[in-house]
Amino acid sequence: MSTPFTHDVIIAGAGMAGATFALAAAQGGLKVVLVDPQPFSAQLAPTFDGRSTAVAYATFRMFGALGVGEVLRPHACRMDHILVTDGQRPGAAAHRPLPAYLRFDAAEIGDQNGDEPLGYMVENRRIRTALAEAVTAAGIEVRAPVSVTSVETDGFGATVTLSDGDVLKGSLVVGAEGRASVVRRAAGIGTVGWGYGQSGVVATVRLGRPHGGVAHEYFLPGGPFAILPLTDQRASLVWTETTRRAEALKTASDEAFNAHLMRRFGEFLDGAVPEDPRFVYPLSLELAEKLTAPRTALLGDAAHGVHPVAGQGLNMGLKDAAALAEVLIEAVRLGEDFGSEMVLDRYARWRRFDNAALAAGFDGFVRLFSNDLPPVRLARDLGMAAVNRIGPLRRAFMREAGGATGDLPRLLRGEAV
Repeated sequence: MSTPFTHDVIIAGAGMAGATFALAAAQGGLKVVLVDPQPFSAQLAPTFDGRSTAVAYATFRMFGALGVGEVLRPHACRMDHILVTDGQRPGAAAHRPLPAYLRFDAAEIGDQNGDEPLGYMVENRRIRTALAEAVTAAGIEVRAPVSVTSVETDGFGATVTLSDGDVLKGSLVVGAEGRASVVRRAAGIGTVGWGYGQSGVVATVRLGRPHGGVAHEYFLPGGPFAILPLTDQRASLVWTETTRRAEALKTASDEAFNAHLMRRFGEFLDGAVPEDPRFVYPLSLELAEKLTAPRTALLGDAAHGVHPVAGQGLNMGLKDAAALAEVLIEAVRLGEDFGSEMVLDRYARWRRFDNAALAAGFDGFVRLFSNDLPPVRLARDLGMAAVNRIGPLRRAFMREAGGATGDLPRLLRGEAV
């Protein structure tokens, strides 16, 4: 006689994607448990990862539907304009823009998205805090700090053994614990991908002048450099360098870092004062060969780790969470075995193409812009100038970046599951 299930769904990873999925699944009546090797309190500290996220306006609707939107709103900085420049140095933003630039303005699509901005910049720790409070308020069980040591599945369910010796049993196990996913490995799902030989240096600075809600993205020969607006006249800098240079920047003194910043990026950042620690993240592409296996589903970075060039990594993961929750809840309402291969295949078909297409697009974008070959530069600059002059195409780019295209899960339309 088999041991009865302890939960409906066991979620490995209580980060932003895992916690969001837990809230959505619980909203639909599923009994879930979050398992994470990090104490919840550690994830809320400013020193945990230092990153900020460009939250697409459709994703922010999802936060609203899950009850965390109003908590996040005071910490969310509107991005009403995005200026993309291709040049040897990003000082162009302080002068007359070069012909090779793109400008996106939220007002152009305001009649279609309810006058939302192009997106919201929110510090990750703020998102984690809001999700943690919502998880606690919903009474969702959290096992932390505890890690998943093994996963076994059969035709009926999944058995998950934890590092503290406890054993959990459920109809489904979800891998949401990032690129080194134990759940993915246990399911025998391989990955494809490669490194870029680059690292992203992430730093928060207090600006010497108002940012006006404008996000700047500069494509330099060494890689993209982004200045992303935050609340309180601050900005998140995401600076791509070779890994060797990035490590040197991480350990440099504030004075040396600031001097290098001014020398490289000109007067636009004049007066900027670094705040909080700096962080360095190696950049690579990693795509799971499948999104599902028997009694197993993957979402977030466990399914796809992409270059941060367009700031869409978390948005992709949260769309996974919304789609998987919707598929499972509908299956329950129909009286189906929600952990079965037939049900999980609906999730895989929904998300597979979108994830692969976006990952390939970001990879191509990085390769196109991270070089200074004259013929390539000419071609891309002509392309940027053309897009900037074709209103319908420019608006299509903005709707795609806002996450409001394609077959959207209900949560991304602002509706409860």
